[in-house]
Amino acid sequence: MKDIYTFHNLSQKNSCHHLVTQKNKAVPYSFSLALHTNEKEEDIINNRKHLSKNFPNTKFIVANQTHGANIHIVNKNEELGWESLENAIQDCDALITNQKDMMLTILTADCVPILLFDPIQNVVAAVHAGWKGTQQEILLKTVQKMQEVFNTDPKNILAGIAPSIGKCCYEVDWNVAQHFKEIEEAYTQQTEKYMLDLPHINKLQLLKAGLNKENIEMSNVCTACEVEHYFSYRKESGCSGRFMSMIGLT
Repeated sequence: MKDIYTFHNLSQKNSCHHLVTQKNKAVPYSFSLALHTNEKEEDIINNRKHLSKNFPNTKFIVANQTHGANIHIVNKNEELGWESLENAIQDCDALITNQKDMMLTILTADCVPILLFDPIQNVVAAVHAGWKGTQQEILLKTVQKMQEVFNTDPKNILAGIAPSIGKCCYEVDWNVAQHFKEIEEAYTQQTEKYMLDLPHINKLQLLKAGLNKENIEMSNVCTACEVEHYFSYRKESGCSGRFMSMIGLT
């Protein structure tokens, strides 16, 4: 496929596949994949079908993300939320599975998507971390859940922190920044505003969870800076488009 982003570390493993979609102005809504933003449903489903053709015999899992810290274990080989919001997994911001031929997905337009793969226990996870989920340590909790349910050793996990709004562009007030005041280099202060570094904070959560530093790959792509390629809610003043980060076992 063209118009995608992939991680080097995850691409080296034949037992999983992953990608992060990018905008494509040749298709409806620049290839937005979000059913929840009131776009024409038929066009979004067609965009999704165009994507799924690249993964025959694969079932896609979509959650109704709510900026919380709820984690769902996908243990049945069934498609959820792909062609309708009605059967999406409700109130969930992290998905984990050890089932093959399933694709876990995260929809974002500035929030931090994180993809995880344990090649020893053959487990994958996809995590959505906005500032609220990051403050609730959803990423740390997801790794802990992988340990608890699948006996994952964090030192074996490969992680990819996908394109998201960077410290260069994520300006917040103190009511947000204060939640991260104990975290080293979480933000820089500019007069009465704060430039928050969510990718960095999530990387620290992975290290706290026990991952090896060399197993964590940062995209270092800011969605606001690269708005030609990624939807950015901030840069586009409340855009309705969302790109998708996904991972699954082959």
